[in-house]
Amino acid sequence: MMNQLVSALYINEIELPGDEVYYEQLLKNQDIDSIAPQLYQLLKLQGKLDRVPDFFRQYLKEKYFQTMQINLFVKHETTQLLNAFEERSMKVIPQKGVGFAEAYFNSLGARKTSDIDLLVKVQDIDAAVKLVNQLGFTVEEERIPGHFHCSYSKKLPGSEIPLVVELHWDLLKESTAQFNIEEFWQAAKPLGQYSSVKELSRIHVFYMIVLHGWRHNLDSLKYYLDIIQLIHFLRDDLDFDLLIIMTEKHKTRKRIIRTLSSVYQEFPFLDYIKPFPYKSSRRYLEFGKKKNGSSFYKKYTDYVDYQYFSYDTPSHTIREIIATILPAKK
Repeated sequence: MMNQLVSALYINEIELPGDEVYYEQLLKNQDIDSIAPQLYQLLKLQGKLDRVPDFFRQYLKEKYFQTMQINLFVKHETTQLLNAFEERSMKVIPQKGVGFAEAYFNSLGARKTSDIDLLVKVQDIDAAVKLVNQLGFTVEEERIPGHFHCSYSKKLPGSEIPLVVELHWDLLKESTAQFNIEEFWQAAKPLGQYSSVKELSRIHVFYMIVLHGWRHNLDSLKYYLDIIQLIHFLRDDLDFDLLIIMTEKHKTRKRIIRTLSSVYQEFPFLDYIKPFPYKSSRRYLEFGKKKNGSSFYKKYTDYVDYQYFSYDTPSHTIREIIATILPAKK
């Protein structure tokens, strides 16, 4: 049902739905909450806010400004962290978050941000932990064995939900890939006026966002919209051939193809923006059916396929199965 609205936001020839009942039904879908700020910003950029019903526009506007208020605070905290890294000449790369919203959606309020993700050098982890502790992030979150990040939080005045900083030294578990994070560092450029604070290259931003969507099995519309917006924004700067070469080297090809094929299958208009020549011919479970409209068997089959058969080598699959059967102690 969301396809018609999202398609009209990216393809000029497609008209926005004109039936108020359509928008009433959208508001009954809990999944719209996750992308309401993005929808508001995209409608605003295209001058189409007045083409949707007042009640729907007001709902999007409220979610957008709620997100803006939260993100203003998160940006302040992020800036303090980045400045502290810069003062200590420690290399760091902010991921997703407020910077992603500003760079690719052109607005701080366009995308919900729940935490602050920072990529640091593995040899700097102890120093990075000390730094975030000094800035008030002192509560260590539970670590997941075999993963590639540690998390620290601090309580916020008037909020039951703490603000979390995740310190990443990699993007994938070593046991299921041959990932080389150093390639990301080498291609990164200084962010703004910073020297030690870097930003990922555009191809690596896309790579990271697709991997992030895969990691969550595309269980929210926000992961779809992140990928769609990047494809729309980057277009000719997005080299799918180069991306696939990287994935073959890193043993992540199946993950990337599965995720992008699912997004293109869900939103076919993407073929008009930028065709994905490596798209799989198999049919993946549609988002609506994955959430609530399919049998338990189909959902379970889809989950098992994602969880254990998204890997490029049998050894990676076996390691993931063993990790499930014999989980490491936390």
